[in-house]
Amino acid sequence: MKHRIVVLGAGYAGAHVAGNLARRLSPADTEIIVVNAEPDFVQRLRLHELAAGYEIKAPKLADVFAGTGIRLRLARVTAVDPERQVVAVAGADGGGELGYDTLLYALGSHGDDRSVPGVVEHAFDIAARPSALRLRERLDSLGRRSEGGRVLVVGDGLTGIETATEIAEARPGLSVTLVARGELGARLSAGARSHLRQACTRLGITVLEHTSIEAVEATRVLCADGTALASDATVWTAGFAVNPIAAASGLEVTENGRILVDRTMRSVSHPNVYAAGDSAYAIGDNGRPLPMSCASAGFTGQQAIEAIVGRLAGRKIANTKLVYPGNHISLGRRDGILQLVDDEARAKPKYLGGRKAARIKAAILKVSLWATSHPTFGMPKRKRRLAAAPNASAKKAVGVAA
Repeated sequence: MKHRIVVLGAGYAGAHVAGNLARRLSPADTEIIVVNAEPDFVQRLRLHELAAGYEIKAPKLADVFAGTGIRLRLARVTAVDPERQVVAVAGADGGGELGYDTLLYALGSHGDDRSVPGVVEHAFDIAARPSALRLRERLDSLGRRSEGGRVLVVGDGLTGIETATEIAEARPGLSVTLVARGELGARLSAGARSHLRQACTRLGITVLEHTSIEAVEATRVLCADGTALASDATVWTAGFAVNPIAAASGLEVTENGRILVDRTMRSVSHPNVYAAGDSAYAIGDNGRPLPMSCASAGFTGQQAIEAIVGRLAGRKIANTKLVYPGNHISLGRRDGILQLVDDEARAKPKYLGGRKAARIKAAILKVSLWATSHPTFGMPKRKRRLAAAPNASAKKAVGVAA
């Protein structure tokens, strides 16, 4: 029987892992199934652009995986049972259960919309394509009003900064306010912080620092100090959360539900389960947890590939890099910040700002999209049968009966 590998999620991590496994493993010995709720690949790093009004490519996953041997299952994952080695899914076909020998969990993250009352009911987020499009529709309606509208972006992380600057540049008729819990750009170098402030001033963005939001209502938000901020569209970017499925499954997870993995991205509690991307709680080479990011998805995904292929082939597993090099921040279409960090994740004194930084960020996004859209680039005409005859120990490692 073929060894079945099931990949949950076709974002940056899941699509990358699935495509590379298809390139490196023989279809005579392995079967790869990707489960994803949406039919398109979502460029999550560009959803703030989509919300602001730009058209963003969304390749069909059926086209992405065409000719790779990967089977795409359009369905929503509802549960994982690592003891029985099955995944429960619900889709247009009614759903059911999908068995696996090796599981790659890459369901990613979503906006943390339950930490403050009213966020679910009244705020917008850009963590998914449908929600970004809903925000776009709201901004369109505000733009048609003679008096414009007030947009409040809550959260001073990279997503909040990029969202506020993108909307302000693309829709100058709207009034944009960025609410920061602490100092704006606190994790950046002094020079980069100054550049960020200048960009906000140039774009007409009002910045409120050291401000905590306690509740969101339909036309305003309530601050911890008792003040209220009027808002026609509140965009919530204050943190991300992972799907609760992993925690409910019995996999060992952190307090916030991320899967605990070893250096090879293997679950510490269930050896035939791997995790990559935002779902994985991975320790980087500097001894610190890798942050939720596209860069981390790439590094953790590559390590998962090496581990899965190595164990199936009975080979020594290579350790790939697990690092976080820095932040690439877009400030609209013509400005940006490139901030590198040291081994302690502290911002280095030097930074790159302006048009050149914006072009570098755009190039990174293009490369990420191309790599995901061509997951088996370089596939040889004949694949090596790496998993043709795993030895008993390899079978045991991946959960296959010897």
